[in-house]
Amino acid sequence: MSNTNNAIILVARILLSFMFILAGFGKLTDAAGTAGMIAGAGLPAAAALAYLAGAFELVTGLAVLVGFQTKIVGWLLAVFCVFTAVLFHLPYASGAELVNILNQIMVMKNITLAGAYILLATYGPGVYSLDARRGAYAAA
Repeated sequence: MSNTNNAIILVARILLSFMFILAGFGKLTDAAGTAGMIAGAGLPAAAALAYLAGAFELVTGLAVLVGFQTKIVGWLLAVFCVFTAVLFHLPYASGAELVNILNQIMVMKNITLAGAYILLATYGPGVYSLDARRGAYAAA
């Protein structure tokens, strides 16, 4: 793979990590809103799950950023995106039109991100990654 393509993969990893790093940090510093959404979906232990989700998002976001365990993390994030779309955003019949529109957008965003993470898991993090440095990614 060319240096240009590897640089593009690096930029893509940075962009794909940004949302989860920020969202995870936000959940860890103020989990109340997330806990409310989790409780609203009928799941138990909402506060604990909010902190768990925050830790998951922060750690996986950082892993994507540095290109560590990229194939595993890519698949985990793809599943997480689809899971959260279905559980929290798909049943968007709230009665409030704006909320319904925002949830439709969130479903589309999550499904799109799942596709990006599947690509990352399939094709790897590129040579500018910890996976490449430790020999876990064979550059083509």
